[in-house]
Amino acid sequence: MPIALSILDQSIACAGRGEDDALRDTLDLAAEAERLGYRRFWVSEHHGLPTIVGTAPEILLAAIAARTTRIRLGSAGVMLPHYSAFKVAEQFRVLDALAPGRIDLGVGRAPGSDLRVAQLLNPNARHAAEAFPQQVVDLIQWTRGQPHLGTHAHPLAPPGSGLARAPEVWMLGSSDYGAQLAAHLGLPYAFAYFFMDGQGVEQALALYRQLYRPSERHPTPCATVCIWALAADSDEEALHHARSRERWRLDRERGQFGPLQPPAAIRFSAEEEARLQGMRRRAFVGRADAVCERITALAHALQLDEIVINTWAHEPAVRRRSYAMLAEGLAPPRVQPPR
Repeated sequence: MPIALSILDQSIACAGRGEDDALRDTLDLAAEAERLGYRRFWVSEHHGLPTIVGTAPEILLAAIAARTTRIRLGSAGVMLPHYSAFKVAEQFRVLDALAPGRIDLGVGRAPGSDLRVAQLLNPNARHAAEAFPQQVVDLIQWTRGQPHLGTHAHPLAPPGSGLARAPEVWMLGSSDYGAQLAAHLGLPYAFAYFFMDGQGVEQALALYRQLYRPSERHPTPCATVCIWALAADSDEEALHHARSRERWRLDRERGQFGPLQPPAAIRFSAEEEARLQGMRRRAFVGRADAVCERITALAHALQLDEIVINTWAHEPAVRRRSYAMLAEGLAPPRVQPPR
């Protein structure tokens, strides 16, 4: 079966360049993704991390909407416990007015930061996660312009007329919790495969499909996973550029964060090299045709018709080349016109 490809971009800071360059690179990549035929372009929300510049997906999406015309755009995601569901609904209905029928509103429960930053974003952060399920219910009603049925007497979230359709609410997660909540509410579900190299994905998707309660908008389950992948002309080239993220992953395990380092400047100890061998065996990194084969095998094994790809590289040109090669390698076959 053909596999649709989408992109999750996180506006990564790279050593030697300004953080504002990361945001401009996201805008350029979105336009390139549309040209290459990607289905969706999602941006993330993180706070207080010197590696990830994307802190305000709703603002970034507005800029991307102005530079694209067809590709779906969305958040992966808005960390809802930080905010008022009503305000988020207003923001994304405005986005839908700017890009009618193209907006995905992915939401998550995780803080996307440490507890100190979460407390700055929401003084009630310690208790906000408990209200998450009701927040999602409220959000769905407000984004769809429905009368609110909860306990809060709020008006409809504007703009309230002339919209082609409401933003598409997605549930994001990396555990059984999000899968079960998405199933209960009849929402599409995206599993963050790249968080833990796919650990728990089979169980989460099985629970989602088994427990799914059909909704008016989604009578059948709709799921995807987000993987980290990097393709190049050779295995050696791909592994070279993947060193930047490998260095970051090892540093993260020690609680150290910083901008992505250039691969040529990176050195690993013997102990680190041994640790990386296991990561590399599970990674979607290598020659483009081999990476495409692995992505296809994963999609078939998980019964998915769409895969979301996240790629980090110190050089923007390397990321663009990887996305272009994957789009070409996984494009559905073209039907030749009769002669």
